[in-house]
Amino acid sequence: MRRFFLILSLFLIGCNSSLERKDSTQYDKGSLNQLTKTDFDRMADYEIKENTESLKILALKFYKRNPAELRKTTSDSPEVTVNWLFTSQHNWKFKEINDAQGIEALNQVFDENFKGDRVLSLITGLYTMLIIAHDNQKEFDMFDSLDPQLIYNAARNVEVIVWRLSTKKKKNGELFLVTNEINSDFQNLSFEREFGKIIGRTDYFAYVLSEKKERYITRAIQGTTLNILLPFL
Repeated sequence: MRRFFLILSLFLIGCNSSLERKDSTQYDKGSLNQLTKTDFDRMADYEIKENTESLKILALKFYKRNPAELRKTTSDSPEVTVNWLFTSQHNWKFKEINDAQGIEALNQVFDENFKGDRVLSLITGLYTMLIIAHDNQKEFDMFDSLDPQLIYNAARNVEVIVWRLSTKKKKNGELFLVTNEINSDFQNLSFEREFGKIIGRTDYFAYVLSEKKERYITRAIQGTTLNILLPFL
């Protein structure tokens, strides 16, 4: 138990340092919006914000590697599109992807009958899935009650998506979305690294939260669930 709280303390020190660099006023523990936050709430804030930053990076990478998908939605540049995606008031509902969110949006990325923007569907699905797993919250305080099992499930689902991206193909043999590039002259594993960050942050928070709440996490058996997205019921 002492080891657990030591690890937690070190993690929180890192979180606070990172957050203070981004906005020293917003994350001042004495500020009004911090008065009802515990250290666990600040950890949750950090996890969501950093995972959102990773999704922004991934969205840009996906659009640059899959320009045909971008053209299905807009004539804007990848940079303008990603900025709009993460800053506009659209409630993550897009007619271009049938207003799908969460697991529905993720599944249709790999549906050959889907003719919409697969990058938009992927990023929308990942973002909304993470928010749903966090009780539909993006900022947290002591009155929120998060379920570590749902957060754990979200991490496993990201793993499933990474596996699908690298293995699932259309009938013509093409991948649904191009990601990492590996050949005799060049290796680009930046997609895998960014997904790894999301999985690592989400997993760590799920296990720390389970210790705090003394709630057991039911671990998925990857051999049988590798291609199945876990529910959030």
